[in-house]
Amino acid sequence: MKRNYLLGYDVGSSSVKASLVDAESGACTATAFYPKSEAPIKAVRPGWAEQDPEAWWQYLKTATADIMAASGATKEEVKAIGISYQMHGLVCVGKDLKPLRDAIIWCDSRAVPYGQKAFADLGSEQCLSHLLNSPGNFTASKLAWVRENEPDTFNNIYKVMLPGDYIACRLSGTAATTVSGLSEGMMWDFLEEKPARFLLDYYGIPADMLADIVPTFGIQGEVSAAAAAELGLQAGTPVTYRAGDQPNNALSLNVFNPGEAATTAGTSGVVYGVLGNVGYDPQSRVNTFAHVNHSPAQPRLGVLLCINGTGILNSWMRRIVASPLGGNGGGSYAEMNELAAQAPIGSDGLSILPFGNGAERVLCDKEVGAAIHGINFNTHTQAHLLRAAQEGIVFSFAYGMEVMKQMGMDLKTIRAGKANMFLSPIFRDTLAGLTGATIELCDTDGSVGAARGAGIGAGIYADNKEAFASLRKLQVIEPAAKDQPAYREAYQRWLTHLPKAQ
Repeated sequence: MKRNYLLGYDVGSSSVKASLVDAESGACTATAFYPKSEAPIKAVRPGWAEQDPEAWWQYLKTATADIMAASGATKEEVKAIGISYQMHGLVCVGKDLKPLRDAIIWCDSRAVPYGQKAFADLGSEQCLSHLLNSPGNFTASKLAWVRENEPDTFNNIYKVMLPGDYIACRLSGTAATTVSGLSEGMMWDFLEEKPARFLLDYYGIPADMLADIVPTFGIQGEVSAAAAAELGLQAGTPVTYRAGDQPNNALSLNVFNPGEAATTAGTSGVVYGVLGNVGYDPQSRVNTFAHVNHSPAQPRLGVLLCINGTGILNSWMRRIVASPLGGNGGGSYAEMNELAAQAPIGSDGLSILPFGNGAERVLCDKEVGAAIHGINFNTHTQAHLLRAAQEGIVFSFAYGMEVMKQMGMDLKTIRAGKANMFLSPIFRDTLAGLTGATIELCDTDGSVGAARGAGIGAGIYADNKEAFASLRKLQVIEPAAKDQPAYREAYQRWLTHLPKAQ
């Protein structure tokens, strides 16, 4: 019996993951990722981070071969391909569509001075009203660095692309991008509804270096004969969806509409909420991009809050504070959660600021450091420290969500995968109790989401409701009304310590 499958790729900086999804049932039939150890990042100088785009393609080939073999699917049964990718990277290709240099990826900070100067020269009103962000360390600023420091490379550029655009180009042989992609690179003008010529002109970037624009959902290209031979796929298979990793994570969790948010809480934490009008934060404390379903007629913007000091604080607590539970490596996170639950909400007056992992954009790019406030040697125990750390992480989320609220967002539903900090009942209950939002934990990931997105783009699904009808909710956490006063009191106390750090 023949089946219809959707193929999703998630091109990250640590690995490339591929998943094959049964279009009818929505079940993930097979999944694989490469490399098995973390992909190398080249750091020739401090603050630099580059990767070879050809390596992404080789990882993708290996993962594709694995899932096709494991699933038993034939190449004819793969009906559409979707791509999720690491955001803000820069791939420069010549007329032969081959990279002219390694990709400058998202965590490379060399372009920070370029973005800062552009923001000062062009003015905050111009940048924020048109780009919805400061030019920052995004793709356009990275390209400005190449223009100034590698003129020979710059002069040979045919097209510039984001990492996902490059993978789509390798699949189809055509260079293209999306409005969502241009917006994440600071190359889309939301007022003019076209590429941001004012910033490109300022940086000395010819507009024809940008790839042609294709819709986020729809026929973006077809697998070429050459790519089909390399991957074992059918020539002509359509590429029908692409998005950056954070918009795609939101799509994976069926977050499309105002009032909904997708959240992750690993080493760093992200809240990605959907805004129903074109707006921005006057202090640029959050980033705003075109969401996957954005259109001028029906604005859908993804507002991204990033907190650097999230799970890294909890892992530090495991190594330093919880070590008596399990030797030098610390106790398990489950043991830590059990111990932390012995302390009351608010940790008996103990407050922890979690900002110990670099400058925080939500704090206007200040590096304030982590801090412990209110500690009492006669009262506070290991349990208080562990709980206060988790509460402090949640409070930093809530602080950023207040910025989002000032932009007109009312987040009533927060969706996340059941992983990392969301495995902790304290973390989940505190976030729900303080924000008043319902938290839904779902079973999905980026490559599966990209496959479902491909189904929407190919017309196999009528809309996101049909595409995500089979999305499995693992747990729903409702805010506990009886505990909300205690959460708010602890949060207000935490807020009093923040100005001291700034």
